[in-house]
Amino acid sequence: MSFLTLVNVNKSYGATRAVIDMNLAVAKGEFVSLLGPSGCGKTTTLQMIAGFAEVSSGSIMLNGRDITHSKPNSRGLGIVFQSYALFPHMTVYDNISFGLEMRRTPKDERAERVKAALALVHLEAHASRYPRELSGGQRQRVALARALVIEPPVLLLDEPLSNLDAKLREEMQFELRQIQRKVGTTTVMVTHDQTEAMSISDRVVVMQAGRVTQIDAPHRLYEHPQTRFISNFVGKANLLEGRITATGVLSTAKVGEVEIALDAPGAEVGDTAIMSLRPEKICLLPAGQGRLAGEIKERFFLGSQWLYRVNTAAGELVVLCPNDGVAPAEETQTVGLDWSAQQVRLLQEATE
Repeated sequence: MSFLTLVNVNKSYGATRAVIDMNLAVAKGEFVSLLGPSGCGKTTTLQMIAGFAEVSSGSIMLNGRDITHSKPNSRGLGIVFQSYALFPHMTVYDNISFGLEMRRTPKDERAERVKAALALVHLEAHASRYPRELSGGQRQRVALARALVIEPPVLLLDEPLSNLDAKLREEMQFELRQIQRKVGTTTVMVTHDQTEAMSISDRVVVMQAGRVTQIDAPHRLYEHPQTRFISNFVGKANLLEGRITATGVLSTAKVGEVEIALDAPGAEVGDTAIMSLRPEKICLLPAGQGRLAGEIKERFFLGSQWLYRVNTAAGELVVLCPNDGVAPAEETQTVGLDWSAQQVRLLQEATE
């Protein structure tokens, strides 16, 4: 049974429709991320859940209670903003304690809960410091502790890691997930970073132009994208365009002058086919081997991987190969390319 539910939620600013027919059911204790590019409506959706933006139509239910038009302070939700919004004149302890003071929590109970929150985010030794004396990661943890100390039914995170450098951001992704699992708070996070969403979420909601395009577990979203947009936005993808020429256990599509086998149940001969093939699913082989011949146009060293741009009769393909210590293929070298037919995904929009 869902704990937080959005039913046909819409938000319009004059003639501009920011969120269109949003339907989402979040289970108790689940971590859900709203993922999409700038302007897709994800932050507006979060603001409507929080009560900071008025719902134009539709309803929002929390644990069976309609909160669609409730004031923000009556919803009791925990919120971590992109800027952290810490009080600069207050110590870490006082920042975390603030929400409890506003709720008139008894002093002894307040002290115990702040102490527990400090321990949860590993900041016991920093309780008397001010935000200006903390690193970015420490400020982020203070904001998280301040949101969790009130024991909210739902934790809302608005791009909580965007102000951190790349290395710290990666570390904080996993720390955030560990804290959420330990506390068990239902969490909704907004992010434009697909790696962030995929690594720590139970489910990911992909949004485009105000609409939900796919809701799925991270692995399934990556392996089975439903549209061209999702295929490109969630990771890298080679998009192949052709027409279905045969069906059966495996179907066949003609791309240029090349026949490509794919797993496409429901496809019919003559259908337009837009297919997605992930770069890491392609194997680089010696010339004369594999499904397709190609010539390496460019190569790029990515540390743990080599990225190749390869010219083929089916168009240019991007190939990702692990850096296993073996000498990489050279530019202008002729190579063979191979992959499993089951890894070629037929995108749904092609058959609509």
